[in-house]
Amino acid sequence: MSRIDALLVLMVLIWGVNYSVLKRAFLDIPPQPFNALRISIAAGLFLWAIRRVRRRGATGPVSSVFYTPHALTSRDRWDLVWLGLVGHCAYQFCFVSGVDQTSVSNAALIIGATPVSVAVLSAVVARERIGVLHWLGAGVSVLGIYVVVGRGASFGGATFAGDCLVMLSVLCWSAYTIGAGRLVRRHSALYVTGMTMAIGGGPYVLLALPGLVALDWARPAWWIWVALVLSALFALGVAYLIWYAAVQRIGATRTAIYSNVVPIVAMAVAALWLGEPVTRAKLLGAAAILGGVLLTRARQ
Repeated sequence: MSRIDALLVLMVLIWGVNYSVLKRAFLDIPPQPFNALRISIAAGLFLWAIRRVRRRGATGPVSSVFYTPHALTSRDRWDLVWLGLVGHCAYQFCFVSGVDQTSVSNAALIIGATPVSVAVLSAVVARERIGVLHWLGAGVSVLGIYVVVGRGASFGGATFAGDCLVMLSVLCWSAYTIGAGRLVRRHSALYVTGMTMAIGGGPYVLLALPGLVALDWARPAWWIWVALVLSALFALGVAYLIWYAAVQRIGATRTAIYSNVVPIVAMAVAALWLGEPVTRAKLLGAAAILGGVLLTRARQ
């Protein structure tokens, strides 16, 4: 196992635990205000780190994960703007709203289809050639999602709206991952992640402003605030940086394959902490989604 593989395993553990952290915290703080505070903390730390690393990079060698000397082009600036709006504002809004309205297991299983979404979007947008097994894997994963979400679902169902929002967040994240691939080849993962988070975080905070104003700041227990800060540091800070460092080093498709392990961690934590049942349908859906992901990585 290489160093980047070990870091990606750490990222999987962080994101798997984070589902249950969010689900529990939303009982005390509404989803959008909670996430607006998370993004503000994480974006502020990224901007501080970018400034510090730039000073150090001007005087000595620094890893390309943290610093590169390339100047921004006009296209780079436009890419940072749309990536920030799609990858942080739209993605985060759909993700936290979806997690709030569905179960941890459902959300994690749908997110588990991210590698397939990245592979298919790469074929359509980046014109990456994808073989028959890749398309077969996409179909199997879609079947897995249907087993988890679609059986007996309706627009009035208890979790259907949340499931749809999480699916939309998968598309936003896939577009963000592929779109940032060009940027991280020229600029550091730290810079791309931090700048897009700051750009997308501004509009997101404005959307959440009514909830922030109405928030009863004295209601949440002290450990909820600790969980908020830790989630900002690890789920948005450390894990995001690992993700784009991996995209920079090994590419988007290979990096995305690691997200197929997140559902297993998330379901295990939710079962132990929140008492969510792990039904036969969810296990079958998990097997189908992960099997589809493996097919997309198989060699013909």
